[in-house]
Amino acid sequence: MKFGIFYEHQLPRPWEEGSEQRLFQEALDQIEYADSIGIDYVWEVEHHFLEEYSHSSAPEVFLAAASQRTKRMRLGHGVIQTSPAYNHPARIAERLSTLDLVSNGRVDFGSGESSSEAELGGFGIDPEVKRAMWEEGLRVAVRCMTEAPFTGHAGEFVTMPPRNVVPKPVQKPHPPLWLACSRKDTIHFAAQHGMGALAFAFADPEEAKHWVDDYYATLASEGVPIGDAVNPNLACVTTFMCHEDEQVALERGLEGANFFGYSLAHYYIFGRHQPGVTDVWSEYGDRRREHGFDPDAVSIAEANAERLGAKVVSGDQSGLRGAIGTPDQVREYLRRYEECGIDQVILCFQAGKNRHEHIMESLELLARDVLPEFAERDIEAQSKKDLRLAPIIEAVMARKPASDHPPLPSPDYEFPAIPRLMADRMNSDEFHAWLDNVAEASASGNSDDVRGLLE
Repeated sequence: MKFGIFYEHQLPRPWEEGSEQRLFQEALDQIEYADSIGIDYVWEVEHHFLEEYSHSSAPEVFLAAASQRTKRMRLGHGVIQTSPAYNHPARIAERLSTLDLVSNGRVDFGSGESSSEAELGGFGIDPEVKRAMWEEGLRVAVRCMTEAPFTGHAGEFVTMPPRNVVPKPVQKPHPPLWLACSRKDTIHFAAQHGMGALAFAFADPEEAKHWVDDYYATLASEGVPIGDAVNPNLACVTTFMCHEDEQVALERGLEGANFFGYSLAHYYIFGRHQPGVTDVWSEYGDRRREHGFDPDAVSIAEANAERLGAKVVSGDQSGLRGAIGTPDQVREYLRRYEECGIDQVILCFQAGKNRHEHIMESLELLARDVLPEFAERDIEAQSKKDLRLAPIIEAVMARKPASDHPPLPSPDYEFPAIPRLMADRMNSDEFHAWLDNVAEASASGNSDDVRGLLE
């Protein structure tokens, strides 16, 4: 089993001058250290307008910075929103390929459709067609990376003539494809399309086991690749904070982990949001105190264990605990994912007001006491998996229809420069002759002649 780390760039209020800059710089420090201790992936989201929950609106820029601070870690878009209203597919292909070049082939391409009103409404996307928009945008982006030239597309949401989209990625035919999944049906959908499943649902290992079984069975029986390669992997996200003292780990990690869940639900389920006004962190604190979840109150209750309410308060505060605890507790929890066949566990620790120094201490403990045994087992497990899946992947690729890569509109397709197009439309031999003279002067390197013709 491999390991990744995950960033939303959470920034709860109140903000001060330099808060965002410090957040990004600390994240880069964390990533550089994670790379040095053997973490395999960093995953970076794309979200827009989700104040406090996610300040990560330009992941391609942040991952480019991370590429220059790391040597071996893979750089995962988790995810690019591929609806053309968010990102034109040619621009997705250009940015991904450029990142793949500057990182020497370390990019993973996760995609998704989003489901928040903040984003969908902000970009004028109808929720009823967002799945179709995601799929068309993704298919065109993959073709832009693999076809030379891209042969053009006229669809419901994207119309683009033939162009050779450059640069091309280092990884051939393209970086591995992943799909953001929050439910079992989207994991099933990922398998049907030959994509890796990024399960962002904070599921316990025993629940994830059902996902694993369905994913690989579906891939074998129904998989038809949306790209030109199959990525047969399933990753799960869990919260993480580690300390030798369990209580310290809980105090450092739980409030942020539960804010992650609360702020997510604020935008996606129950919230009413005034842009630039609503204070999600304050609302979170107020609601927790109303229900007896005040961290100070919990500490007082636990110090008086003879009281019946102490254990109730203590137990209820845990919420999204996941991999928060001592190295032994974290190791045992992660082993449960490994035993049920998860390919990668992605650790989420940049949440709420979790502190940079606590995150770094947690990573140090992870490197010393947890990671080595998993790395040792992963080499053999990956080899066995590759052998087991080879015939399945071959069968899946055989199902890919040739129509996924249509031919050019005509073998001699070309497009003229705008002045040449004007000359064509005017049917002007004189205009064409003048353009030919400009071409000759440009080729000769005589700038005075060119300037004279253009004046």
